Amino acid sequence: MAAIPSWAQPATKVDEGATGPLVRVAKGAKLTAALVCSCTEVNVMRAILIDDEALAIERLATGLAAIPEVMVVATATGAAEGLSLIEQLRPDLVFLDIEMPGMSGIALAEQLMEQATSPEIVFVTAFDQYAAQAFDIEAADYLLKPVGAERLRMGVARALRRRQARVADDGASVQAASSLNPVGSYDNALWVPVKQGSVLLPVETINLIEAAKDYVLLHTDLKAHILRAKMSDLEQRLDPKVLLRVHRSYMVRLATVTAVERPGRGMLRLRLADDSSVQVGPLYMDEVAEALKLTAH
Repeated sequence: MAAIPSWAQPATKVDEGATGPLVRVAKGAKLTAALVCSCTEVNVMRAILIDDEALAIERLATGLAAIPEVMVVATATGAAEGLSLIEQLRPDLVFLDIEMPGMSGIALAEQLMEQATSPEIVFVTAFDQYAAQAFDIEAADYLLKPVGAERLRMGVARALRRRQARVADDGASVQAASSLNPVGSYDNALWVPVKQGSVLLPVETINLIEAAKDYVLLHTDLKAHILRAKMSDLEQRLDPKVLLRVHRSYMVRLATVTAVERPGRGMLRLRLADDSSVQVGPLYMDEVAEALKLTAH
């Protein structure tokens, strides 16, 4: 029988060595040794993983172990257990499955959003049909299983930026929205749906556009918005000098590109400011090279 990973060892409480008060854990939940570590730095987030499949939790925890900005402090196999842990441990970030027995991940997230201070939420699910609901309740990200390492890192980076903005009381998004400037015949802002209606999202705040079947995800520094649209339509509406299509599934704000990598012959990969990367599709290589003024070598 395989050994149980150290992060998944069951625990019922944290004794006198913990930095906080005695914590009692919901039955069936898992608590990690990381709980006893002080984690007050803004650039490190204490996270709870909630999924009814133990293997899914293990895979996610393994992926997060390679990301220093995240410290997994507990796991739970149900929404009720997860809610109990969240109330006790007050994490900065929750990775949340959606389809679970009893309370769904969406229902749990809605409860959390009603609280004065709520953790950042990243949904991790095998189903794409809940994306609109997820972003209605302002989730930081929506990851589809199986989650690749780069996509996971991107989700963490987005959640971290949102948390840092909260701590710093950053008003950058308001400032950007009040300084819209028309750019030729291209759209300089997009109407995106939110729970109470729609908001105008300045194009200059969009770092990455990602295709998600019948929808697109508009990634900004603080959150991701979901919009029912086709990539081909957005490609016509947005200035390619600002947001360039680099792959059938991605458009990138050129100002966020910090490095260009060549992982193999005839291949290009763009490294972005949040340290995520996007592969350039074969059909877009020449356009990207011209836009970034790349020279062959």
